[in-house]
Amino acid sequence: MDQTLAAEPLPQPSASRAAQVRRLDALGAPARGRLRAAGACTVLAGWLLIAQAALIAFAVQRALVDGHDPATLLPTLGVLLGVGMLRAGLGWAAREFADGAVATIRTQLRRTLARRLFAAGVPWLRRQRSGALSELTGTHIDALEGYFTGYVPARVESIAVPLLMLAAAFHADAIVGAVLLLTLPLIPFFMMLVGWSAESASRRQLRALARMGGHFADRLRGLGLIRVYGRGEDELAGIHDAAEALRARSLKVLQIAFLSSTVLEFFASVSVAVIALYLGLSYLGMIDLRAEPLTLGIGLFCLLLAPEFYAPMRRLAAHYHDRAGALAALEEIEQSSPPLKKGGWGDLLGAQQSRSQSKFPSFPLFQRRRASAEKRGETSTPSPPFSKGGNAGAPAIVVRDVALRHVGAARDVLRGLDLTIAPGEHVAVTGPSGCGKSTLLETLAGWLPPSAGTMRIEPAARIGYAPQRPFLFHGSLADNLRLAKPDASPAELQAAADAAQVLRFAAYLPDGLDTVIGERGFGLSGGEARRVALARVYLRDPGLLLLDEPTAFLDPDTERALLDALADYARGRTLIIATHSPAALRIVARALPLPAMPETVE
Repeated sequence: MDQTLAAEPLPQPSASRAAQVRRLDALGAPARGRLRAAGACTVLAGWLLIAQAALIAFAVQRALVDGHDPATLLPTLGVLLGVGMLRAGLGWAAREFADGAVATIRTQLRRTLARRLFAAGVPWLRRQRSGALSELTGTHIDALEGYFTGYVPARVESIAVPLLMLAAAFHADAIVGAVLLLTLPLIPFFMMLVGWSAESASRRQLRALARMGGHFADRLRGLGLIRVYGRGEDELAGIHDAAEALRARSLKVLQIAFLSSTVLEFFASVSVAVIALYLGLSYLGMIDLRAEPLTLGIGLFCLLLAPEFYAPMRRLAAHYHDRAGALAALEEIEQSSPPLKKGGWGDLLGAQQSRSQSKFPSFPLFQRRRASAEKRGETSTPSPPFSKGGNAGAPAIVVRDVALRHVGAARDVLRGLDLTIAPGEHVAVTGPSGCGKSTLLETLAGWLPPSAGTMRIEPAARIGYAPQRPFLFHGSLADNLRLAKPDASPAELQAAADAAQVLRFAAYLPDGLDTVIGERGFGLSGGEARRVALARVYLRDPGLLLLDEPTAFLDPDTERALLDALADYARGRTLIIATHSPAALRIVARALPLPAMPETVE
């Protein structure tokens, strides 16, 4: 199997604003039905305002002008009460639909981001700040909430509701309808002008928030080192400066949002005042632009309808900065996350709907699965405690004229490498520090593409890789082992831990393999963390074993026991071990010395 990895360029922001909005709307695909239901409820509630204003005007006209008995108005008041309750119910339903849609969208988008990060590969992840990556699935995705819960329903409402109100106003009084029609375009025009500034300010604020979040998270991880080197006061000052910059940018966004609302309120108020002035002058007989006298009911209906005519546009303006923030957040997510190989976000989210639940490692999820199975009384077919003898199949490795280079390095660490390893052969890679042993193993594991030459693993086989600095998650030792095999039985865990000499130190821990360790293996020594990583490889049942200094930091007795178990386990498997240990050389068939390249650092 040719192991080649092609670097893809990061996606560039679209030059078309319409294209950006389409990509943003595509994120709503998993909850399209709920979003449409929220919009429909919002529009119906707006249309009922016309009926509500007409009922109020009718009741006032009948009671105050026509002199009807108040008892005859009871049916009208009952219908008015029913319309009000129906509007309240539609408003509640619209909010419920929108909140449910946002919950689905955020879950799907976070799952998509997780898939992209997992698929990005180690070379890309090594160049990123973990704190900044966490902001992608936190603050940036949360910034999309206002768009779907506020802006999208308001956008539908601002199109459908004012049009029907405008028709009702023209039917009641052509002058009032003309005033509404002439003043309507001013609101979206000024909203668009303010929106450009809002989007730019939101983008700057999101970037500042991501920088601060990444900076703070990274400092928390290195808190012990900061204290050792006495840099606490300097780091506190840096965090204070970053917080102040974020505060200033956040206030800038709020200022623009308030400005947007003020502009729209001004034009809406002026328009309502013009209508009120026209109605008042008509009643005083100072102007007469109607063929028939203006009744109190018609005037009241128009006066009640005028502010509600602008209300959807005001709500749209109030949520317009949510649209600007969402566009900025989407652009930051696309630029800061690894690229998709095909299609866009909408395609990937749509494809996810047909997939089963994500299978990414989640220690509580493993525990819930086991608990659910035990509760249902399910039992799995007993598996052997520990698989030995190459059940996974041993591949051959053919390397021809390969050059290897670290990410970002100017020189190759290895050049012109030719290597053939037979199926089931055990090889030790030796050489001075910096000669490329770890780089060769990373390339064979698929973490790093060769800069030149070809590398084949035939046939394709499951690979088990234990690096020099293995990553251990916060959780128990057993949970970290189950990363390789979530459904591993206790017997399998015990056997793998015993073979990797994990039980030598786990037996003295408070809860054995159930003892909880910190992130990155906090609480374990370097040698203990490597043994946990080796046990994890054993559980994976690979056909190709890639081990980088597995016996480093071990005492002679532990090293001897580990190597004996490794030799027993690796029978029938292909084993490549990078080592400086003379004891490790005794369990392999041959050694492959790598020469040191000048001015290279591994």
